[in-house]
Amino acid sequence: MKQYLATTAATIALLVSASPALADTAAPNDTTTAPGDTESTPGAADNILVSALRTPVAIERVSATVTVLDEPAIVALQPIALTDALLRTPGVSMSRNGGYGTTTSLRIRGADAGETVMVIDGMRLSDPSATAGGYGFSNLLLDDVDRIEILRGPQSILWGSDATGGVVNVRTRRPAEPLEGSFAVEAGTHDTVSARAGVGGTSDLIDWRLSASRFTTDGISARANGTEADGFQRSAASGTVTVRVAPGVSLDLRGYWADGKNDFDGTSGDTLAYGTTKEWSGYAGLNFALLDGKLVNRVAVLQNVTDRENFDPTRSIRAITFDAHGRLRRYEYQGTYTFSDAIQAVFGAEREEQRMTTASPTNSAAPYTLTPYAVDMDSLYAELRVSPVKGLTLDGGARYDHQSRFGGQTVWSAGAAYTPNEGATVLRASYDEGFKAPSLYQMYSAYGTADLAPQKAKGWEVGAEQNFGEALRLTATWFQRDTDNLIDFAYCPTASDSGSTLPAACYIPGTTTTRFGYYANVKTAKASGLELAASAKLGVLFAEGNYSWTRAEDRTEGASTYGRQLQRVPRHMANAEAGIDLPQGLRASVAARYSGETFNAATGTAKLDDYWLIDFRAQVRIKENLMLQGRVENLTDKDYQTAAGYSALGRTVYVGVRSRF
Repeated sequence: MKQYLATTAATIALLVSASPALADTAAPNDTTTAPGDTESTPGAADNILVSALRTPVAIERVSATVTVLDEPAIVALQPIALTDALLRTPGVSMSRNGGYGTTTSLRIRGADAGETVMVIDGMRLSDPSATAGGYGFSNLLLDDVDRIEILRGPQSILWGSDATGGVVNVRTRRPAEPLEGSFAVEAGTHDTVSARAGVGGTSDLIDWRLSASRFTTDGISARANGTEADGFQRSAASGTVTVRVAPGVSLDLRGYWADGKNDFDGTSGDTLAYGTTKEWSGYAGLNFALLDGKLVNRVAVLQNVTDRENFDPTRSIRAITFDAHGRLRRYEYQGTYTFSDAIQAVFGAEREEQRMTTASPTNSAAPYTLTPYAVDMDSLYAELRVSPVKGLTLDGGARYDHQSRFGGQTVWSAGAAYTPNEGATVLRASYDEGFKAPSLYQMYSAYGTADLAPQKAKGWEVGAEQNFGEALRLTATWFQRDTDNLIDFAYCPTASDSGSTLPAACYIPGTTTTRFGYYANVKTAKASGLELAASAKLGVLFAEGNYSWTRAEDRTEGASTYGRQLQRVPRHMANAEAGIDLPQGLRASVAARYSGETFNAATGTAKLDDYWLIDFRAQVRIKENLMLQGRVENLTDKDYQTAAGYSALGRTVYVGVRSRF
């Protein structure tokens, strides 16, 4: 281990002391940008930069497929939850056990839920006490977000474990005036009310922004056979502060907090049960530039805490039925060395500490035990980006992680992006590897297996993009991803099936108590697909759409499910929108979303039907800084499900106002 770390560290050192630049060195900028921030760079196509690569990179130099939604695009979509916006992009599907606030699973290119990294303002969010250890999107609404990036494919080089499906990187609003504010309020069906506001400012010394939001809805019955509504209430706040301590030195402080309460049903129908989810994240980072600004450094510590509790008010003694606490703490160093306009290296070291306690208290006065479990991971990574000739960008990287349970893991990446005409045409190709470490729950719960190996993914993609100014934009991407050592739940045979002796894995470790199943590395999967997108504008008329064909199959040798499409992964998905955008401030559109049929579970024949959803959206500027907006979602009141037995929202109507001043 020590020898490997030393070798990797030496490799990183060589990267930052490489041979002379391939082009003249540009005057370095006096900036220290942390992950989650973006800037404008002269010469970049449309000044679009991608910060999901942990340092801003012009989009035409990115070898992987990325979708960027800026503030005007987000405002036009009028989403309540972040997932409402993500579903409008290629390759993204979602299942939800009812209305807002219920269990939500997001999948990118057919990767399992929990295989997507979620980042807000450079803070990586996850819940170590969750079954898969990833982030649950049920408690995340739009709040103060003004930029969304979806980076597809395995991205573990820079983001480590869980980034086998992709990375969702969002940024909250940054101030542009000495003192400014914003608010948005809307109300609609099911007594839904959403309100959010923020205030901030910028000066030579400090940039700051504080925001808060409140959402409440009576909701719908979570179970399709239920009759009473299951509501959801949530409060949230976020803040960012950047202090410029000295030239080339700045201090970043960031925070995020959310507190939600949702009602839910049992498998048989209506219940009075409800759950609470409280999460907060904090980030403190010091950014400083050395060597005349060529070497930009970031040293940071961040922590993410999630507390989840479920309650049954009908219990006679103790109402709490589930008690889980997860904590993730990270220590990060990142360096970015700019040799010239043509060569840039990103490298770093990280330590991640995960902690978890869970319990399912009985309906008694007996005290229950919250047993702590822990796992740590140390990491080194480096990526080099080179432009040997005008328009061509090559990148390659490596990452080594050492986890306290399964040991070492190394992943690699390489890619190329080429534009012969300053971004009008872009060709991309990349090879990326990813891994997902087993979660604390999968290793240490009553169904856990302590010696689980990490899931491993290898993927590649090729793509092309053609822009004809604002009139027309076309993109196409083909991808493939192979995943081994997939962790799944393995069911134990009954005593009559196995004779008199059960396998050792069918006993809770360290006891003689049997269990009906356990987590194991038992599956292999293969995903491939095509993603097409287009947008067009003619005068005041506009149209855009995308189509995704995703073949994500179980490839476990000898399994009865070999060749079967993975559960809740539609093979066909599509989005389309067309409308009018008048210079007087009126925008109106009709949007459609299609999701193909899916299997509801990994086994069995039950399927979820395909469906089309039609929405109408409009917004009008009634004053310079005041906008009236409204929408009708699921205009035809389509009855559909994304999880068998669970309801989905029917026709809903929302009207609101928003302002920025």
